[in-house]
Amino acid sequence: MYIKRYTISALILMASVGAFVYTYITQETRSIDLFGIPLPALSIAIWVMVPIFVLYVASVLHMSFYSFLGSMSLRKYEKDYDKIIDAIVEAYLGEKSRSHTFQTDRYSLLGKLLENTTIFPIGNVIGLTKNEKIDSVVKIIDDIKNGEVADLKPYNLLKDNELVIQNKRNKYKKGILKTEDILSNRTKYADVLREEAYIDYVKTASIFNLLKYKALLSKDSLYIILTRVNADEYTLEIKNEELLPLIKSLDLNAADFIKLSAAISTGDMIPEQRIKLFEMLSDENEDAIDAYLYTLFDLEMLAPVDSILDNSLDKEYQNFKAYRALKLCNKNFSIELFV
Repeated sequence: MYIKRYTISALILMASVGAFVYTYITQETRSIDLFGIPLPALSIAIWVMVPIFVLYVASVLHMSFYSFLGSMSLRKYEKDYDKIIDAIVEAYLGEKSRSHTFQTDRYSLLGKLLENTTIFPIGNVIGLTKNEKIDSVVKIIDDIKNGEVADLKPYNLLKDNELVIQNKRNKYKKGILKTEDILSNRTKYADVLREEAYIDYVKTASIFNLLKYKALLSKDSLYIILTRVNADEYTLEIKNEELLPLIKSLDLNAADFIKLSAAISTGDMIPEQRIKLFEMLSDENEDAIDAYLYTLFDLEMLAPVDSILDNSLDKEYQNFKAYRALKLCNKNFSIELFV
């Protein structure tokens, strides 16, 4: 557009100069030798216009060259802008493997920051960017956050991506995914989702099916299993010898063992089995001794308690010794206050 205007202005200038020379100065013609080559005789007015024309051509070439360089630079910025949009989308999606090569320094700095950043929208930002790619991703994130199911296939996200996990969790809650489908497909579903599904599964599954997926056992699912032993509904008939491998498969501390005993107390396991279970656990793991004492106190089995506490060091089991002393003084407190 600017070259067109410049050309029109240059032609007007050349015509004006030529007309002025021809009209007011001279109408003569002259032949000029160029490097020994005689050129045809032309009006002096035309010869005056020749340098202006040469200057015009040179200036147009100069402007065209730098316009070309500018367009190349602009194209780099446009390409980097598209890459930045992709980087923002990937940051929103929480993709782990991200890499872009930028051709401009400013976008390169922003790109490096985005490649190591996860973005999560706060509030309603749908439509604010006026960019279709970003707005569609923000809409997907908002839908998933609100418990809806979105189509994430176009983004090829890994199974352990947080959005993928939550999206499949939404499918599971809506009944689109079946529990056994999740449990049986470790390549398609993340372990955290399979463990959550297993927690629901153990509420009603048979002992055979529980053991089938025992690799997904967690503390929460173990608590549920133990409360089902001899329960009125969805009862499990399982011996201590079968429970021990399940319990020992988890890395439990003293507090965890006490929680196990507390969970069992809410179920219908017979006292003898409960006591024997924690006796066996305490024989193999010192961290379970507190849970054994907790169980004995909870079931008012004080004779074994006295045997353990009386044969312990002064600094050992001080909380249980304090609780026993209060009971001997007819002070009734909940055992929960001492564990």
